[in-house]
Order: sequence, then C-alpha cells, then structure tokens
Amino acid sequence: MKIAMYYPWIYLKGGPERTFIEIARRSRHDWTFFTSHYDREGTFAELKDLGVVEVGKVSVKRNFSEVIRAGITIGRLKLDLDDYDAMVVSCDGLGNFLNFRNGSKPSICLCFTPLRAVYDHAYRARHLARYSAIRPVALIFETVFKWFDRLAWARYDDVICISDTVRRRVIDGGLFPAEGIGLCHPGVPADRIKVSPERESFFFLPGRLMWTKNIELGIEGFKRFRRSGTPGAKDFRLVIAGMVDAKSQEYYAKLRALAAGEDGIEFIETPTDDQMQDLYRRCYGLLFTAFNEDWGLTPIEAMVHGKPVIAVASGGPCEVVVDHETGRLMPAEEDAFAAAMAELAADPDLARRMGEKGAERAKLFTWERFVSELDDRLENVVERAGQPVPRQAEAPA
Repeated sequence: MKIAMYYPWIYLKGGPERTFIEIARRSRHDWTFFTSHYDREGTFAELKDLGVVEVGKVSVKRNFSEVIRAGITIGRLKLDLDDYDAMVVSCDGLGNFLNFRNGSKPSICLCFTPLRAVYDHAYRARHLARYSAIRPVALIFETVFKWFDRLAWARYDDVICISDTVRRRVIDGGLFPAEGIGLCHPGVPADRIKVSPERESFFFLPGRLMWTKNIELGIEGFKRFRRSGTPGAKDFRLVIAGMVDAKSQEYYAKLRALAAGEDGIEFIETPTDDQMQDLYRRCYGLLFTAFNEDWGLTPIEAMVHGKPVIAVASGGPCEVVVDHETGRLMPAEEDAFAAAMAELAADPDLARRMGEKGAERAKLFTWERFVSELDDRLENVVERAGQPVPRQAEAPA
C-alpha cells in the first residue's frame, strides 16, 4: 500500500521524528511524509532521505495567534491523495484539522497526544497558570478549539495511540469511542538491547530542554542527594543533555542559573546520537522528571543498556518502569528524587539487578513490534473501507 503521513512540524530530534524514520525503515508499505514546517538541519539527518514534502507553512510558536493561524492553514490544506490507499495524521494537537478537506481515503490518527493544553489535566493547569493574566481569553480559546477538534476527530476511521496514558486523554476528552482505539508502543531496535557493564558515577538526565520536562526537579533533587551524607554521594555527577531550540533558550538559562555553584552538574547542549548512546551506556542510572509524559522513549533507552530508571510516577513512564523492579517511580518532589538516588548509589548490586530486569522488560517495546502492529492495523482499516490491500513481503527487521 501507499500511505500518506502528515505531521505539522518536523523540526526537532524528538519522539515523532524518530518514529517516522523507524516506520520508513521497517514498514511493509510505502510512505510519503507531509509537513507544514520542515527544518532539514534541525531534525534527524536520516529524514533527508525520506523525501519529506512541505505543504503550507505554519509557525512552531505556541502563542494564541500563531496557533490560530496554524489551525486555519492546516484546515484549508488539500492533499493530492489519488495515488494513496490511506492517510495517517500524526497527532499532537492541530494535525487533526487536515481531516476537514481530505476525506477521500481512509483516515487514521496515530496519536502521540491530543492537544495537551486542553486535554492533559496536569499540563492544562500549568498552561493556564502561565496565562493567568488573560485566563478568560485562554478559556474561550479552549472552548472554541474543542468544538472544532471534535468535528475533526469524528472524521477518523481509526485511532492508534502510543500509550494508555494518551488513550485515556482521548477517551476522557470525548474524542473517539474507547472500543475503536488501538495501542502501538514506540520503542527501540531489538538488536540494541544489551546490558552495559560500564557504570560510572553519574546520573543521566536526557531529553529536550523545555519546561514540560521539569528538569529543575532533577537538579534540585541531585543537589540534595549530594548533601545527604550517603557514602560516595559527593563523587556523583549529574549530566543533563538535550536539544535547545529558540523557544527553550529562556528555560535553559534558568536551568544553568539553578545549577550555578554546583560543580557536579554538567550540561551538554544538542548532543549527537552517538553522544547520547555513549552517555546511556556509561551512566549509573537515569532520571526522568517530566511531570506527565505521553509515553517516554527515554526510560526505555536507559533500560536497553541495563540502567535503572528514577521517574515521576505519572503518565507514560508508569507503563514502562516497574517500581522496585526496574527502577523507582517517585512523587515529583525533590526529597523523593534525592532519596531514590541515595538508595541506588548506596547499593550497586540493587542498581545492577534493576538494570538487568529493565533490559528484559525493554524487549516488550521494540520498533519491530510497533511497526508490524501499525501495518496490520492500517491493512484492516483499508480492507474495511472496501479497498483491496496489496500483500507484500514482510519488511526486513
């Protein structure tokens, strides 16, 4: 089959962009990727080989005026789908509006999350707090957006969510019937799962440096851990590594100020993939501080290398990390994170056992499984629409 995939913004080195690369590599079908904002140099280099097609033009800014402009632009887009068997919209907010003028082929939502500022209770509360001075305007925007969004969601033939956390948001938001929602978990290459014998004295906090990642929790927790009196604590470091884009500069400056004077904290801005894998391989354990993550590939990446994970007990990580078995699920509190770091630092055998169990659990979340399940789901949707499905050989793993 030929599948058209649309995602409004391809400009970061994030989970959606990584997912598109893995789909293109492993799918039984042929994919064309459409976007309305493509930054060839800012995202993964591998995407250059996929022939990404830019249609329309939207900003990556998230203020009210730019979001409205983006929604209108996407809602007016008309793709030429004559040569395609289905259209997949990769959703994390506005992409659904593509459904308004593109109903000629089966439409499937690959949902990373519905718009978090509206449907994620934790994110929504923080979002409204950021706009407290114009809260009535924000609430009016939310009401109008939800009305249009539900119209767009009603046009989907199928919905696939990346986690049960995301699935709950879709259901609670009244966007799609529960019985019609599938689950496909993004993951890691199966052949990469291998316990690393290296375990240096540093905790690793990776991820895009933006406010939703709540990185200040890791910094403050680490500072308290270093002062806890735990044997060897003062020998530990905290390495923070991730992409910094234009929107994140202010937050990044805040983090550096917070870490100032603490000689054990190191920042690595916009690391390469090889640097990231090297840090996963050598670290003692991973910190994951996002306050309500949709899924979280980062914990799985650490588990691949046999490293224990300390994560906030909310959202997608609760579906990945098994508390007291592959790591610790903790309240989003500085003392709690400090205590978890002290627990692992004081007992290297515990850290090793948790890491080994994590590597076993990582086998449940592979790209091979994700793409195969996605292909199966797409074929079923197209068949239900009364279209023949060309049967191709399985894509190589």
